Amino acid sequence: MLSSQLSVDELIIAGDGLVCRRDPLATMAQLRRALAVNAGRRGNLSLRAAFEQVRPRTDSQRETTLRLLVVRAGLPEPEVNGRLTSDEERERYGDLVFRPWRVVLEYEGVQHQQSRAAYLDDIDRFDDLSPRWRFVRVTKEHSAEQIVRRTTAALRDAGWRP
Repeated sequence: MLSSQLSVDELIIAGDGLVCRRDPLATMAQLRRALAVNAGRRGNLSLRAAFEQVRPRTDSQRETTLRLLVVRAGLPEPEVNGRLTSDEERERYGDLVFRPWRVVLEYEGVQHQQSRAAYLDDIDRFDDLSPRWRFVRVTKEHSAEQIVRRTTAALRDAGWRP
C-alpha cells in the first residue's frame, strides 16, 4: 500500500526491515508472493525495483543505506551480517562483509557508545578478528564521500580492482 507514497530507497529500507536478521516479519519468498499478488497496482514498478535490492539479515536502516551507498559508488556488493569466524570459534559477525577481500564495513551506532557491554564486546571482537579481517568503522558523522573513500582504500589494499 505504501509503494505509491514512498521512494524506492524507502521501500528498500522497509523491505530489509521485514526480512531482518532478528525476528523477521517475512521471508523473501513471502515478499515475492506479495509482489506477484499486487501486480498491476499503483506503485508496483517502484515496488519491483525496490524488491530487487532488498537483502535479508539486516540489523538496521543504517546498514541498508550503507550497503546502497557503496554499491552505487561502484564497489562490490557486500554480504549483510556475514559470519567472520569458523564453526570452532565463538560466533562473530560483521555488518557488511566483503568476504573475498576480508574487509568489513562496520556501522558504529549510538548503542555502541551507550552500552558498556556492547562497547567491551566490540573491543574484544575487533581484537580477535583484526589479524584476519580489516575493519572500516564509520558513524553517522562520517560523510558519504568519507565512507566510500575509506572503504575503497581498504578494498584496494586487499587486492580489489574495479
